Amino acid sequence: MKAHKPDKGWKYKVHEIIYEADTPLGKWFDILLFILIIISVLLVMLESVKWIDAEYHNTLFILEWIVTILFTIEYIARIVSIKQPKNYIFSFYGVIDLLSTIPLYLSYIFAGSQVLLAIRSLRLLRVFRILKLVRFLGEASQLKNALKASRAKITVFLFAVLILSVILGTLMYLIEGDEAGFTSIPTSIYWTIVTLTTVGYGDIAPITPQGQFIATLIMLVGYGVIAVPTGIVTVEFGKKSQGQKSIGDKHFVHVNTQACRNCSKEGHRDDATHCYNCGSEL
Repeated sequence: MKAHKPDKGWKYKVHEIIYEADTPLGKWFDILLFILIIISVLLVMLESVKWIDAEYHNTLFILEWIVTILFTIEYIARIVSIKQPKNYIFSFYGVIDLLSTIPLYLSYIFAGSQVLLAIRSLRLLRVFRILKLVRFLGEASQLKNALKASRAKITVFLFAVLILSVILGTLMYLIEGDEAGFTSIPTSIYWTIVTLTTVGYGDIAPITPQGQFIATLIMLVGYGVIAVPTGIVTVEFGKKSQGQKSIGDKHFVHVNTQACRNCSKEGHRDDATHCYNCGSEL
């Protein structure tokens, strides 16, 4: 007797489309969402240009409402398609999605001309929509893991740079003094950090030969300051590249974009039938 397969229902289908990028419909959804995010950010930018806003205000306003409604539908769909909505609502993406959706609604909730002038600034939160693009970066989780694995080494390195900045800043204060703008040790440390990071605002500059020599050394060290943490992260990123986990010496198991309907965790193995985090069926 043939086992009857239970109907997975519309929620399962919605979840498969909006949370997973490995399916054809999921890929199309991500492409359309990507385009919508770009359009929404462009609308925010255009509204900030006074002459464009004055001439096309109504058009921009209508387009923004259309975008806001579409994002609202997406936000609600993400909530109703998972078993534990709070896992999404309080996640990074959930908070960003909410912040990028509610500003236009808030501008109508608060009444009064004086309040509306302040509330208008909340509409700038729509720029948070650009952070929704993070979900399209396939390497995002690997980069996060690489940074996490590198944090101890980078912390030690930054602490060493801070000590070096204090020593060199104090030395520059003794050599240059008030005449060159090195009015205090904190100001001198500020100049050292600005120079060390190769920013070089030019608001303070050494005038003595000794000070200029030290400044030259600091500039050269600055290139190392950029290179060292980059190298640390690159090494860790290389270890976790291509989203593969080694098993033994010969076999690799690929990780896909499938998200659990119960806890919303991603990064499951292709051969997985249950979530690695909560044990629910995928």
